[in-house]
Amino acid sequence: MLTPEAPDSPRKRRKGDKRARTRAALLAAARDLIREKGHAQTTLQAVAERAGMTSGAIYGNFRNRDDLFMALAETYWPPIKPRFRPDSSFADKMRALAEATLASIPDREAVAVGRLTGMAHALTHEELRQRIQDHTRQAFATGAAWLRSVADEDGLPMPAEVLVAVIHALTEGLLFQRFLTPDLVPDEAFYAAFAALAASPAARDSDPLANGV
Repeated sequence: MLTPEAPDSPRKRRKGDKRARTRAALLAAARDLIREKGHAQTTLQAVAERAGMTSGAIYGNFRNRDDLFMALAETYWPPIKPRFRPDSSFADKMRALAEATLASIPDREAVAVGRLTGMAHALTHEELRQRIQDHTRQAFATGAAWLRSVADEDGLPMPAEVLVAVIHALTEGLLFQRFLTPDLVPDEAFYAAFAALAASPAARDSDPLANGV
């Protein structure tokens, strides 16, 4: 009599590990091809060949090129997650965000060209652009909820839905300018930019530490 495998059996783990390795290899191949040839010339077949795999392997992981490009962004440009004490002030949280952004520089600089060319590619491909918009909308909603969870909304410098977009734009702008002109965007610029958000009148009025209490 056959016995179903337990969900956490070693055999199932090995299958899961193999699939994860296959996906990682395909994404790495796609990243390298995009860096060399750009998005327009990066086909699923070319990615499979670069990874030393068959077309079946790539279609088993990605439905189409848009799926692949979205997965690349999620893998190589993941959300920045600051670490801070729950009882820290809003200013401390913004400083932690600056620190986390600076810590992301080595990994992000290595894939910055792919990120920028991917954004340019999406601007001329409406279906992909819509997918990115939907994904970003969800990410912004999650970010706004996080902001409300770590600070009193009355103490935020602007509504959470607006602030999350400002933080995103600020982060992206600082990073790409740092990559382009590193001598002109020192670490102090990151700290100053995020400190400016915490220094708004609304944030100061609600933050006892900022008022010297």
